[in-house]
Amino acid sequence: MKVVILAGGFGTRISEESYLKPKPLIEIGEKPILWHIMKIYSHYGFNDFIICAGYKSNLIKDYFYKLQMYENDVTFNYVNKFNMEIHENNNKSNPWNVTVVDTGLNTMTGGRIKRIKDYIGEDEEFMLTYGDGVANVNINELIKAHKSSGKIVTVTAIIPVGRFGVMKVENNLVKEFKEKVSAEDSWISGGFFIANKKIFDYLEEDSTVLEQYPLKTLAKENELGVYKHTGFWQPMDTLKEKEYLEELWFNKNAPWKLWE
Repeated sequence: MKVVILAGGFGTRISEESYLKPKPLIEIGEKPILWHIMKIYSHYGFNDFIICAGYKSNLIKDYFYKLQMYENDVTFNYVNKFNMEIHENNNKSNPWNVTVVDTGLNTMTGGRIKRIKDYIGEDEEFMLTYGDGVANVNINELIKAHKSSGKIVTVTAIIPVGRFGVMKVENNLVKEFKEKVSAEDSWISGGFFIANKKIFDYLEEDSTVLEQYPLKTLAKENELGVYKHTGFWQPMDTLKEKEYLEELWFNKNAPWKLWE
């Protein structure tokens, strides 16, 4: 199953760093948060990634082009004709297949997904997440919940943290998507979706926002299943949140680090 990662936004709320690089390349413990997200999926055996790039997409392509060099020892031989040899260390290398797709500078989330349709196999389900948040979501349990629901999309629901829109959940189905939090609401979308190819029927053009018409319509049609995650989840929207994640990482207390 492929993993689609939305990595094309401007990251304006963390502009202290995003003016230099796309938000998914902002580092947590000397590794881009995109790397951390991919390691979560890789821990569960999912290593085929499609990166929906946009803002400064060339830097994301450059990162993956040089990743083997970054993660292994390298010999640069300048004698006579220049030669570079990468000494691959299996403990460091990742068995990843990565497709970076330039999905447009101003394209919205749903439009970005629409643009990678041809990279998803016929009748194939795929996982989907945002390139700016980490969690210790049990991917195997998420898949199990999705398959048992038989719905077009399954979304991971997490405990709300105040400023996000919320979902009304009944009988393991998302019944309604709301922008505002009210006293009786208790769950928000944490990303970490699974979808089948029918989702493309709900995505119209570059201006389509996944969190608006597509998800709200799926909820009304009882086609938006839910997997409840009560563990760790943290986005990196601001510099303060980045610093919090770095503190957890450097103190060896990062709950999302599921890998050895």
